[in-house]
Amino acid sequence: MRSIPWRYLPAIACVLPSTASPAAADLPAVVVTATRTPQEADDVPASIDAVAFDDVVDVFGVNPSDYLAGIPGLLARDRQNYAQDEQISIRGFGARATFGVRGVRLYTDGIPATMPDGQGQVSHFSLDSAARIEVLRGPFSALYGNSSGGVIQLFGADGNVPPEISLALVGGSYGNARASVNARGVAGDLDYNLDLTHFQTDGWRDHSAAKRESGNAKLAWTIGEGGKLTLLANTLALPGADDPLGLTHAQFDADPRGVASVATQFDTRKSVHQDQGGAIWDQDLGGGHALRVLGYYGTRAVEQYLAIPVATQANPKHSGGVVDLDSRYGGSDARWTWKGELAGRAFELAAGLSWDRQTQHRRGYANFVGDVLGVRGALRRDEDDTVRDFDQYAQATWRFADRWSLVAGLRHSDVAFHARDHYVTTGNPDDSGRVDYGATTPVAGLLWRAARGVNVYASYGRGFETPTFNELGYRADGAAGLAFDLDPARSRNAEVGIKLRPSTSLDASVALFRADTRDELAVATSAGGRTTYQNIGKARRDGAEAALAWRVGDAWTLQLAWTRLDATFRSAFLTCAGAPCTAPDTPVAAGARIPGVPRSMVHAGLRWGGDRGWHAGTAADAVGAVVVNDLGTDRAPGYVVAAADLGYAFELDAGRLDAFARVDNLFDRRYAGSVIVNDANGRYFEPAPGRTVMLGMKWTWNR
Repeated sequence: MRSIPWRYLPAIACVLPSTASPAAADLPAVVVTATRTPQEADDVPASIDAVAFDDVVDVFGVNPSDYLAGIPGLLARDRQNYAQDEQISIRGFGARATFGVRGVRLYTDGIPATMPDGQGQVSHFSLDSAARIEVLRGPFSALYGNSSGGVIQLFGADGNVPPEISLALVGGSYGNARASVNARGVAGDLDYNLDLTHFQTDGWRDHSAAKRESGNAKLAWTIGEGGKLTLLANTLALPGADDPLGLTHAQFDADPRGVASVATQFDTRKSVHQDQGGAIWDQDLGGGHALRVLGYYGTRAVEQYLAIPVATQANPKHSGGVVDLDSRYGGSDARWTWKGELAGRAFELAAGLSWDRQTQHRRGYANFVGDVLGVRGALRRDEDDTVRDFDQYAQATWRFADRWSLVAGLRHSDVAFHARDHYVTTGNPDDSGRVDYGATTPVAGLLWRAARGVNVYASYGRGFETPTFNELGYRADGAAGLAFDLDPARSRNAEVGIKLRPSTSLDASVALFRADTRDELAVATSAGGRTTYQNIGKARRDGAEAALAWRVGDAWTLQLAWTRLDATFRSAFLTCAGAPCTAPDTPVAAGARIPGVPRSMVHAGLRWGGDRGWHAGTAADAVGAVVVNDLGTDRAPGYVVAAADLGYAFELDAGRLDAFARVDNLFDRRYAGSVIVNDANGRYFEPAPGRTVMLGMKWTWNR
């Protein structure tokens, strides 16, 4: 399928609706991510959306992308590869991530799911126990520190009154299955939300089976006058998830369900075990003052088998093809807030301190023993890596006139990396070292209530992004030590927009944005299973977003979301033209597109029905073509895919039964659902499934 000219996409949106779209709410959404205190989204001078999970029905419910499709500016792609997690980018930030999430800050109930170095993951997000998810885009994201091209925050639901127990079962094509049990309620001073979820899949592609078990608990007690203690616990087990790797363009065209031969030869796979806990103390101090203190601690163990040729590992500096990573992480955040008046006008102030630390024991092994491939062999790497951050922040909201509000904030961040190498041999010198990064990121936004239901705003801020430990792993010049010569990328972000809410049934917004980055991180070399990085001069991401949610009558809901995004390198630089490559040798011209970023995206949705009886929806997403490497020598074509669902809600004496059927990729289109940017072997393409069918039910007992 050829790429879709962006100018046609708004027209496509009008005829291709979406099933996973939240209904337009009768009341304005209340959000906290942008200002750290509850505010109506329309009164915040920033692009921020909240998706209530109760409003998104008839989806598989395993990945955040199931719930985020209707948010402009955000691209959440299910890789169909549970060894590598979802691919998420916001306004082009995070698109270079080959695994996990980078460039976007992630949180669950205030606990970071992004480590201090900027590397994050969403595999442990407890979607079955969640109430809503908030997505913040633009300048105000910088108030969350390092690697904040955007912020995604998941909030667990509070206990229900009356208490309820629910059981959900979903099954479908290619062995996809999910089962979960959730209990929510209030017992005296205790508020509880407990969840267990099992997921498994045979995979649409060969060598892509996975199984995942997760548990989540949220317990809250009201203590004394104005006090509240919340305890959070989360566990994840992902044993031996197969990694099918990407495909070259020729392999994708020949057999999108296939895998590269090295994936089966080396039995590429990944196992993850994570446990974490946290505690939050909220205290009303009276007189408009409040205190919130958060602390958390967790462990994460990763074992991954890579497809690194045996001959490549003969280099004494090579770290092998088996990654064994044990991590311990933790941190705290203390915040004081005050609500009062300044010059007779409503004023809110928040100030806090944040500290996070991660320690990794990183070991590498050969991925062969003798002639047997895909097994743990000799030790090739042994080091302790530590990264910590210490941030101070403050922000204020002042409604200085009847129609005007000012929001301003400042954050200072210190991020320190330290590596201690324990594997020092002949031909493999000591790679120990350290580096400290720092940045001060101011943000300000002004909002004007031009008329009833019409708010106009503008905002500006600065942000920064350090290299992750993965990007610091090797030096581009081949010298010993980690790449501590890399600088953090620094950006200047601006946005103007309008938010329209002329009635309780109609909500719309338009935003124009631009982000200019210097010292952008880009690939320098790629050879022998190693990728090194470099700073380049400048990059730019600018574009426009528009969204519409409209409840038509009592039964129909229409939602549209459109994004136009130009992401380009503004400075020329040298990179590798292919593998093997030991030094950048091929020029990339100024104006070249940043890989992995589509120029256009459209999501549209139409739903019919209410909370009871029959309901139905149709779905479509249109995504433009993306280049897959810095040189722009290959690209994944654009695509349009559609879906449909039908369900019925039964109200019974003992509770409620919801049942549904859903078809994704309704017209069985062949397309790349995600891409691995700058893959050294040219295996850029991660095919999306063909037509899939699923059936689901959820029984809720609340009597």
